[in-house]
Amino acid sequence: MQQDIQYGEAGERSDLTAIQMPAPTLWPLVLAFGVMMVFAGIAIHTALISYLGIAIALAAAVGWWRVVIPEEEHEACPIDAGKRPLPIQVGARSVIRLQLGEDSHRVRIPEEIHPYSAGILGGLAGGAVMAGLACLYGLIAHHSIWYPVNLLAGVVIPSIGHETEAQLQAFDGFALGSAFAGHLVISMLVGVLYAVMLPMFPKFAVVWAGILMPIIWSGVIATVLSLVNPTLNEHISWPWFVACQLGFGLVGGFVIARSTSIRTMQSWTLAERAFVDAPGISSKDAKK
Repeated sequence: MQQDIQYGEAGERSDLTAIQMPAPTLWPLVLAFGVMMVFAGIAIHTALISYLGIAIALAAAVGWWRVVIPEEEHEACPIDAGKRPLPIQVGARSVIRLQLGEDSHRVRIPEEIHPYSAGILGGLAGGAVMAGLACLYGLIAHHSIWYPVNLLAGVVIPSIGHETEAQLQAFDGFALGSAFAGHLVISMLVGVLYAVMLPMFPKFAVVWAGILMPIIWSGVIATVLSLVNPTLNEHISWPWFVACQLGFGLVGGFVIARSTSIRTMQSWTLAERAFVDAPGISSKDAKK
């Protein structure tokens, strides 16, 4: 059965058969036309049109005045009794209010975060892949895995940037230790940064972290290195550098994203925040 559309509000129900509405009038439109003619005559330098517009505007103003003063004219608009609104039905149901954090009610983003340990593991995994790609570049382009190692050590030892091709291809124990320590620390720090930032990304966080962030990071390094050590900057193959950064971001982001997430305290109940463990107090749906 098709339900009839009810018009108006329940508070407007009345026994009247008609309601009084202001009577329609054309005088405001005529007044606007007269004012338009006044300015049109000024624009085309024709006084007759302006004078005619003034006369029309004055006549319209008087006519409009007589419609509303001293008594406003009205007209009766009939009311369709079949479209009267139904009376309001008062129900006895009550509204259940959500508590802060319940069912994600008024929860700030991110609701869940990754532990710092996952960032460290992701950074180590990404750093291993990055080191492997760098050594592969050294074998292909310079026939030596020590070439990228010595270049990485050049960030700590600026004098390496002035070494010859043969010196960069040769093994250097001090450069190896410096490169290993620097790469290890930076990989873990960037991994922790990824763990903090990944929950703030939209969907496909691994893709964003594996593509967007490495490209931005590569651009920053290239800009800074060209100013700080331009000689070392000339030895770096930036396409391979970007490829290594992408490998770090994809692998590290994947490892971190697959780790166990931890709820932030904003979704905890008061008992959970106070570390109270008693039957009937803690949330039944609390994640352990």
